[in-house]
Amino acid sequence: MKTLSLVLLCCACSYAQTDQKTALAEIKTFQEELNQEYKDKKKSPLLSADLKKFKKHEFFPVDLKYRVEAKLTLTPETSFAPMKATQSLVQDYRVYGTATFTIDGMEYSLPVYQSKNLLNNPKYPRYLFLPFGDLTNGTETYGGGRYLNLQAPEEGDVLIIDFNKAYSPYCAYNPRYSCPLIPEENQLPVAIQAGVKYVGKK
Repeated sequence: MKTLSLVLLCCACSYAQTDQKTALAEIKTFQEELNQEYKDKKKSPLLSADLKKFKKHEFFPVDLKYRVEAKLTLTPETSFAPMKATQSLVQDYRVYGTATFTIDGMEYSLPVYQSKNLLNNPKYPRYLFLPFGDLTNGTETYGGGRYLNLQAPEEGDVLIIDFNKAYSPYCAYNPRYSCPLIPEENQLPVAIQAGVKYVGKK
């Protein structure tokens, strides 16, 4: 019996280590791709003067406590509606569900959104959008909050949210862009020290 318990424990540790390595690799890829996007003059939202000086984003140290398994409660009865934005150009979203998770023993809930524009796009079959604000905004991160791109689970009710992949809206770097504003219900009363850092031009 002790031998079986030891085998099961070793298997659990092995799976945990594999999951951790996968998560770290995904975060590294996210950071590299975000840097490459902002360096590419065809894709970058940066103003030309800023693009010339851009080398890389500043990120918080990776911390896997900010990679959480959230319980997703679906809200199928919700309708698409325009989401308020920084300028007149707006897009339609609906509340796909509510994600409930814990960080440092405290429970939080955030609405996650589905884009009407991407609903039938085969490149984004399970795309979900999570705008959020937190207590780092205006000091260590953009004052208007940050965004996360998520994947809806194919089955079950577990939604992986990795705040290490949080990024700033384009309008943080270029006022010509129209960016969704963070809904009041998506404000977190905690500092999320993960993902991209950015306050403004220095």
